[in-house]
Amino acid sequence: MSFKIPDDCRYRETHEWARDEDGSVRIGITDFAQDELGDIVFVELPSVDERIEQGEEFGVIESIKAVSDLYAPLSGEVLAVNDDLVDAPELVNDDPFDDGWMLEIEPTDETDLEELLSPEEYEAQTV
Repeated sequence: MSFKIPDDCRYRETHEWARDEDGSVRIGITDFAQDELGDIVFVELPSVDERIEQGEEFGVIESIKAVSDLYAPLSGEVLAVNDDLVDAPELVNDDPFDDGWMLEIEPTDETDLEELLSPEEYEAQTV
């Protein structure tokens, strides 16, 4: 099966993505990750103004198969949380890169984005 891997995102080995949104960075999980998890039933995310640290847990995602930790691709302050996921966590399954986004942060260091996997490197990992 082939998975959607947008060119405008960078990726963690743990299947989170990060996309530059003109200075802020939007974060979510990949198409591969949502497919592996199955039907998403719950997402726990940090609050606006909380700080997240690159490589550390920032939340939890629960599916009918498993509960998994979410790991921050970048450090920064949470500017926005996708509140739609509270009532409709299945948005992560339906559209993980757009409607199913999770956080938007003000990154501590935007150069950290370049240290993440490129789309090609991430694709090679999921084959």
